[in-house]
Amino acid sequence: MIQENIFGGKPRTRIGKWLDVRGISQEWLVSKTKISRTTISKISSDNDYSPTLPTIKKIMRAIREVDPAARADDFFDM
Repeated sequence: MIQENIFGGKPRTRIGKWLDVRGISQEWLVSKTKISRTTISKISSDNDYSPTLPTIKKIMRAIREVDPAARADDFFDM
């Protein structure tokens, strides 16, 4: 199911929405995780994209810098 973000326009996944609500850019996630912009873009907007476990771990490490209580299953179907 594709949903538009709160700021209009593009479809967003749970991670994309989390970034939007906090005013955090995808570029921040790229910088923190060293994951490619293309992959971060897919993770933020494509609900059908399934990242690898190492990618999920990197993303969760970065997200927990902002929200220590965040869990992987808050963002990914596991």
